[in-house]
Amino acid sequence: MTTLAWVHSAFLLIHILCVLALVGLLLQQLKKSPRVLHSGIPHIAATALLAGLVMVGIRPALHTQDANKWPDLNNSWVGAKFLVLIIVLVLAYKNVKKTELKKSTWLTIVGLVTLNFLMALFWK
Repeated sequence: MTTLAWVHSAFLLIHILCVLALVGLLLQQLKKSPRVLHSGIPHIAATALLAGLVMVGIRPALHTQDANKWPDLNNSWVGAKFLVLIIVLVLAYKNVKKTELKKSTWLTIVGLVTLNFLMALFWK
């Protein structure tokens, strides 16, 4: 395994842990009234975005080393995931200091995180 492959794997692990943390912190508010957005959510989402960008940036070099193991990325897939995460970031930063989070906003963030997760699993 090359150094770039190790870096890619490390950032993939960071990305997965961030998504799990997002889901955990959002679901923690499921039964609470009033719901509040945990102050770590914007930071976790930004870390997931950064880890994703690093993985996308490393991928062409890995593809050059071994095209069978590291196929080219689908730019539509990357763009869609990027857009969804940017929307999550905007919603999180706009609502993190509010004393109460509207149910519709909470559901939108949960839905977008779920959509991003499902795109990662099923859109190839």
